[in-house]
Amino acid sequence: MSAPVVEGWRHVSSGKVRELYVPDGTADTADATELLLVASDRVSAYDFALEPPIPGKGELLTRLSRFWFDRLADVPNHLLPPSAGGTPVPAAVESRSMHVMPLTMFPVECVVRGWLVGSGWAEYQESGSVCGVPLPAGLSNGDRLPEPIYTPAYKAPQGEHDENISFEQTVELVGGQDAETLRDLSLRVYAEAAAIALEHGVVIADTKFEFGRGADGVVRIADEVLTSDSSRYWDARGANRTESFDKQIVRDWLSANWDRQGTPPVLPAEVVDRTAARYRELIERLGA
Repeated sequence: MSAPVVEGWRHVSSGKVRELYVPDGTADTADATELLLVASDRVSAYDFALEPPIPGKGELLTRLSRFWFDRLADVPNHLLPPSAGGTPVPAAVESRSMHVMPLTMFPVECVVRGWLVGSGWAEYQESGSVCGVPLPAGLSNGDRLPEPIYTPAYKAPQGEHDENISFEQTVELVGGQDAETLRDLSLRVYAEAAAIALEHGVVIADTKFEFGRGADGVVRIADEVLTSDSSRYWDARGANRTESFDKQIVRDWLSANWDRQGTPPVLPAEVVDRTAARYRELIERLGA
């Protein structure tokens, strides 16, 4: 599917979910002083883009990112303030786009886990640890961890799988000071967001952040933040935590119907509709 034409902007690349634009007349991305990130309705899981898209997803998740950027305003982010001016963002894409400053991105996915679930639960059953972090014995699937843990991953090039790495490997990638900054910011943002979500009866079981450094030298949180694509949300009062406010519905269906070999199967309409409904319900619960 080709990227939408956006007046005043030139398309430069496509991710699994987002499209990246620079202002018309900008020769190279490296020369840009502003960027436009436009979220599509595409959905991905297990590093594959899936079909069909989830109707309205791009707008809903952009709305959720903006909500969290606003609530976490004490954490530097990549959004350009309206006062910055620059290239106008057309109304046709405004609700699903973010006008941002260029950053030099760190090659690290900053994962924070507050609850034992998913791949973490599978690893814990085998080793008693998650991504090399030892945990107490006797935990069950869906249990809250004694304290949130930081489990970074190496951001692999497009089309390849991300790889869990140790904190020491992060130091090798980005240096000790930046590795500590990424870890401390990730744990801080998770703690703040988890407390806010809990006030609305919602648990953030785990999430992943991405950070970059701006031209001003400041480390900033970037891309999406605490969306249903990057986080695992649960109803704090729910007995069945498989009913997540995120794309776990998609992951569960794929796990039951695909061996992860070859092209993923087309998602059934029922899975698409349920996922869209859960995205909308989370927005309503948080008041975003």
